[in-house]
Amino acid sequence: MVKRGGFSEPENLDQRVQTTTTPLTAFGLIAVTLMLVFYVLEGRSNSYTLAFAGACLMGSIYGFLQGAWPFGLVEGVWSIVAVRRWWLGWKAH
Repeated sequence: MVKRGGFSEPENLDQRVQTTTTPLTAFGLIAVTLMLVFYVLEGRSNSYTLAFAGACLMGSIYGFLQGAWPFGLVEGVWSIVAVRRWWLGWKAH
């Protein structure tokens, strides 16, 4: 480390930037990305509504595992709502 103006600065970029992606963070990113994709595609097929429900369930699991239980709870409710929409759409066909 190099001292400049009373602060220690790393000598190279590798020491300055430390990003860690844990498996839990990756799971959350995948869940939210799938939620967005399936939400956009819902109008094309009723199957995407069910896939959206599954992605919401993944988001709920992520929220509880991460310690953000309100997020987990809301995503669980969204999952139930999406399954209901899928079921009603399936019965209509």
